Amino acid sequence: MKISDLVGNTPLIELKEKVNGVQIYAKLELLNPTGSVKDRAANYIITEGMRRGIITEDAVIIESSSGNFGIALAACAKRYGLRFWCVIDKKINKANEIVIRELSENVIKIDDKDITDLLGERIRTVKELQKQNPNMYWVNQYENPLNMEAYYQLGDEICNDVPDVNYVFIGVSSCGTIAGVSTAIKKRRPDCKIIAVDSLGSQIFGYMPKARFIPGIGSTITPAILKYAQIDDLVIVDERDGVKSCKKILQEEQLLVGGSSGMVFHAICEYFKDNKCKNLKAAAIFPDRGERYIDTIFNKEWCEKTFAGRREES
Repeated sequence: MKISDLVGNTPLIELKEKVNGVQIYAKLELLNPTGSVKDRAANYIITEGMRRGIITEDAVIIESSSGNFGIALAACAKRYGLRFWCVIDKKINKANEIVIRELSENVIKIDDKDITDLLGERIRTVKELQKQNPNMYWVNQYENPLNMEAYYQLGDEICNDVPDVNYVFIGVSSCGTIAGVSTAIKKRRPDCKIIAVDSLGSQIFGYMPKARFIPGIGSTITPAILKYAQIDDLVIVDERDGVKSCKKILQEEQLLVGGSSGMVFHAICEYFKDNKCKNLKAAAIFPDRGERYIDTIFNKEWCEKTFAGRREES
């Protein structure tokens, strides 16, 4: 067996928590090799890119990433003997930056204190590097159709695990996951409702921007790949509630999950709290594990400092 054989086919578990009769299931994407759902996209994009001749053996792969995707791409590229460059910014988790630097050939960090649009600056940097390196392949998770195709299997796995699933809750960021999963599920279960979960302050769906601190959910742009997603409803979650839910999951389920998992869990609880629904089943994708957030969302001092005054702003 190879490490790539461990990508996907993650377990789906039934949670103890029920909300007004709705049974909740969690797809544990945190059990992928580098600890996140992004292993699926990294492995698929690189292997499929090589198969189609889009990525050659002497190419330099490059991507802008806030953490998990950068780690997954760096690990996959190294696995296949390919070069990988990652463009990150000053808001990246320390643990993620350490791992990315260990695995990547080159890391470019955007840390100018005067830059407010960090994602835009990361993307501009990638484009400039592409101009200087004609043999560079930009993964471009926000527009690349391969990023959507990578998640068809995840949608199929959810349908296989819970054939009568009624709702699937998915956090959004680059939107590749929700585009691919929703397409696969709607093909097999047209009546299943796909619920997008976004962060308060994210601009994906056209809402006003606000400071955000939890990576992996939300964005300052509307990704082009979002147009392929088949979404029935949307839940916006305050990051503070996501943090509380991460701690609740740890206490009640003994699962150490990342911030976006907590956001999705909270969204389910909010969505069904006022409606008694008998025999309904809701699945949630838990995108990553929580060890890389020990210094942030699981750190009381960080939470108090980060969210000070936020309640008054609400």
